[in-house]
Amino acid sequence: MWLLNYVTQNSIKKSDAVRGSVSQTGNTAVSVNASSEHREIPVAAPFGIAYVPPVGEESVVLPVADGEICLGVIAQNKQLSPGELMLYSSGGAYIYLKNDGTVEINGKQV
Repeated sequence: MWLLNYVTQNSIKKSDAVRGSVSQTGNTAVSVNASSEHREIPVAAPFGIAYVPPVGEESVVLPVADGEICLGVIAQNKQLSPGELMLYSSGGAYIYLKNDGTVEINGKQV
């Protein structure tokens, strides 16, 4: 964790990252309208998670050595408690991992 904090604090200038709206999506890249248009940039995600941000979502674009990346979209308020996790789709499907150890899938506790 300290390494991530060190790299973040020492390699990313706050003014370099921009927020904007996803204007176009593809299978592995998006276009984002911010202070300027950022076209067909790759989407960054943790290993094992693949997603395509929906058009209209607010996202963060960060310049990197060989171009730019979309860091992801700004999280929606899902009324989660600290430590909980929810995976959800724009169609309404979700998986909710609760602090009490229960898992809820589309409203059904498993």
